[in-house]
Amino acid sequence: MTYALGIRENLRPFFEQLLQVFFVGMTIGLQRTVIPALAESEFGVVPGSMKAIFAFIVSFGVVKGAMNFVSGRLSERVGRRRVLIWGWLVALPIPFLILWAPTWGWIVAANVLLGVNQGFAWSMTVTAKMDIVKGSERGLATGFNEFAGYGGVALAGLLTGYLASYFDPRLSLFVFGLVVILLALAAGLLSFTETLPYARAEAARHKAGANDGPRPRYVTGPDSPTSGQIFALVTWQNRTFMALAQAGSVEKFVDALMWALVPVFMMARGASLIEIGWVTGIYGFVWGGSQLWTGPLSDAFGRKWPTVAGFFLCAGGVLTFPFLDSVTGWAFVAAVTGVGMALLYPTLIAAMGDIAHPSWRGSALGVYRFWRDLGYAIGALAMGLIADASGMLEAGFWLTGAAMALSGLWLVVAMEETHPRLNPATPEGTDA
Repeated sequence: MTYALGIRENLRPFFEQLLQVFFVGMTIGLQRTVIPALAESEFGVVPGSMKAIFAFIVSFGVVKGAMNFVSGRLSERVGRRRVLIWGWLVALPIPFLILWAPTWGWIVAANVLLGVNQGFAWSMTVTAKMDIVKGSERGLATGFNEFAGYGGVALAGLLTGYLASYFDPRLSLFVFGLVVILLALAAGLLSFTETLPYARAEAARHKAGANDGPRPRYVTGPDSPTSGQIFALVTWQNRTFMALAQAGSVEKFVDALMWALVPVFMMARGASLIEIGWVTGIYGFVWGGSQLWTGPLSDAFGRKWPTVAGFFLCAGGVLTFPFLDSVTGWAFVAAVTGVGMALLYPTLIAAMGDIAHPSWRGSALGVYRFWRDLGYAIGALAMGLIADASGMLEAGFWLTGAAMALSGLWLVVAMEETHPRLNPATPEGTDA
């Protein structure tokens, strides 16, 4: 088998991956609206304790970050499909923990399992797409992937807001979550194409000099790097990898803010669960939907400048949010922030795929996603501490906006363009 690359050539596995990432998004969206807003009334969190509310995101970020790295390494040994299925098996207890939780500690435990699920399942949809698409399609592919995933996040956040308003909140989350997880597990078992052979075939073609088109500027590294070598390479040894890793970490501050701080902030200003669901849903829908054009945009014009523009747009949206006092205003700023996230999010993943060698691409993406999702924990912890210390919820918005602006400046200075057509390897074949 030749294992030809391309979306058109691999439509079935491409759509299998989209279905899976939609279910993954629905699973995380299950906790986006209701749980933060009802932390005090349903789960016994001490009133006003932002550290406690953010604790469940900290646990999620730490575990998901670690599992991204673990899953990347595992997938190069046992395959992408098996790791995806393990992720769904780990998710099965989550709805039961939410239903029976006597304290907030149970919610934190549920988010530990959610972190494992996301680190295994979402990571495999990204890695599998990088396996089967051409270099000129990576932006489009990641745009579709993240559209499906964050569309699922937004839809679940909106639906659970309505369900919890009209029915018992815990029972609604239980039924919704269990149905989604069982459907995803069944789909993974019955229909998910293993793509590891595609990556191995691509690596062999590159080694033989048989690739068509511009030669990718792969970062120089060992043929079979150890975990320590790949971690060091992505984290600090290569300037562009390092810039991408820090950017991935900081952009998760925005998502942590929209996940936990925005619902609490809006409820403190008198908003209802349905209004909170709409504002956070608009953010997710715009973020997800806009990636259908921002991904191809980066294929046409490069990875660097769409990413930089996204960081500055997010910074402006986040800094504006606390100065507004209406659902309409919050919804507009949430949409602007969603566009910013759409510009940067799939483009960072595509940039990693551009310069990570196929033989260790899964591991490199795992390290990037480790730092990216650790940003949930770093951002949530920082926001919780600064909000409690200052007594102002607004402080979390200011921290996030400043961090996004500084991270964007880092990209301007340190990131090379990674698109193989716009910045190919030298004729001698020297990699980056």
